[in-house]
This record gives sequence, structure tokens and C-alpha cells, in this order.
Amino acid sequence: MDINIAVVPVAGLGTRLLPATKSQPKEMLPVGRKPVVQYVIEELTRVGMKRFLFITGPGKTSIENHFDLNPELIQLLRETGKEDLLAKFEYERMPVQYFYTRQRQLLGLGHAVSCAEPFVGDQPFVVALGDSIIGLHAQSDVVQRMTECFVRNRAAAVIAFEQVPLSEVHHYGIARPKNGASDVFEVADVIEKPSAQEAPSNLAIAARYVFAPSIFAAIKRTRPGKGGEIQLTDAIRLILQGGGKVYGIRLSDEERRFDIGNFDAYFRAFVEFALADEKHGAALRQFVEQWLNDHHS
Repeated sequence: MDINIAVVPVAGLGTRLLPATKSQPKEMLPVGRKPVVQYVIEELTRVGMKRFLFITGPGKTSIENHFDLNPELIQLLRETGKEDLLAKFEYERMPVQYFYTRQRQLLGLGHAVSCAEPFVGDQPFVVALGDSIIGLHAQSDVVQRMTECFVRNRAAAVIAFEQVPLSEVHHYGIARPKNGASDVFEVADVIEKPSAQEAPSNLAIAARYVFAPSIFAAIKRTRPGKGGEIQLTDAIRLILQGGGKVYGIRLSDEERRFDIGNFDAYFRAFVEFALADEKHGAALRQFVEQWLNDHHS
């Protein structure tokens, strides 16, 4: 079975990153040299995704522009002797197709995924959140491991999980492993934002999913929660309750999730990616160390 469709939800307003996100999507904020969503697409392309459906919302046209061809800019670079910059647009020539649909009401992640049903049809597909990078410079093959697990086990869903401190489990959907949490495990349940006392583990959903098309029926049966939002985690619970098999894949230490959802996470991600830059990282590290010494001596 060839799974090559990826659904990328990017409709959120990014309110925790205002005013930076007032006129541009949070998915287009730069982390190091690239916008967040470019890392996501490059990660997925490397593991065989061929068709991308962005679930967009108001103010997201810059995402479409970013992945569109820009022959005028390429011609200008050639005419002005800046051909060396053309390599930076290699992502424009990736052998993939881009499609876009609008989430007309912001009713949660489950509702966003449901907007993909006419495009996906009866095929299995990947969901990758457009504001989360997996691994430094997106060097991760977790989605490939997930699709292999999906096919091998005839699963209804496969979810990526990361370990988080117990003090932070209330921010995430948390797994209850069926028979212990190895690198690949069967999921008995997922709990949305439990307290530290209620959490069945410290394994948090990490922004990557593989679904059978049965997820759409589950979303339709999911009752809206707080704010009228339809939670994807609740739809996954319905699949489990109906006897569907759900598996978890644990991220390795090298596949840490960079969740660009608030300024603290964004600043940390930008600094880490910038320090790892091949050209400028060493000089930046020297500057930061000197600055810290000068201001804390």
C-alpha cells in the first residue's frame, strides 16, 4: 500500500504569537533560514509524500505564494549575477503537488482534518501539523516508520508520541499504552490534557498521524467540546472504542519536536537552529558566549 497523501492543517490564528502573527501565519515565521512550514514539507517529501493538502484559513495566502513558482525572481537572480542563490529555491522544484482548501469555521483540529475528506476519499493519509518541526532541521523519518507500522498492522491510526515532563502533560493528548511503551506500542486510550495525577503516561501526541479514512466517520460522531471545537483526540477515542487498532511510535532523542506555538518555544527553536547553521552557527555561538560573559560577569 502506497501512502503518499499528506494533510497539513495551517488554519489556526496563532494568537499566542501576536503581534508577530497579525499579518503573517505562524507557519511562515522563520526558524533559522526557513519558514516553519517549509521544514514540514521537506520532511514529508523525503519520506515519499507526493500530494499535499493544506487546510488554510484567513490570512494564509503567503503559504500558497511560498510554495508557488516565481520565475520572475529566478530570472532577476540570473540577470544580476546571483545564481548562487538559486539553490535556496530547490524546494520549489520538489516532485510534489500542492492543493488548498479553506476551513471556513475554526472549530478545532478534528474539524480541520474533516475538511480533507473530499480530497482523500477512501485512501489512508498522513496528517502533519504545519507549526511543528520534528528533529533539528527536520531530519526525521518518523512518518516513514509510521506508514510502515500502519500497513504492517492493518491499523486504523498510527500516532507519533514524545516524552514530556509530567508537569506538562496537561497541555497535550496523552497515551495509555496497552502493554507497556516500547518504541512501537499499541494504544489502549488517549486522554486529552489530563492532570499530572490523572495522566496514564508522559507520552504526548507529537503532531504526526497516519489515518485510515474511517477517521472521517469518527469525526462526524464526535461531540463538540470546549468552545464548540471538535477534538481529533476524541475522534481517535471513538475509533478505539469501536475496536479499531491504534499504534504509537515514539520519537527518538534526535527527533525532538519543535512546537512553534508560543514565544518561548519559538525563541528556543530559532536559537537552536541558528546555532546549528553550517555557515553562521560558529560565529553566532561565539557572539552569544561573549555577550553572556560580558553581561553576567
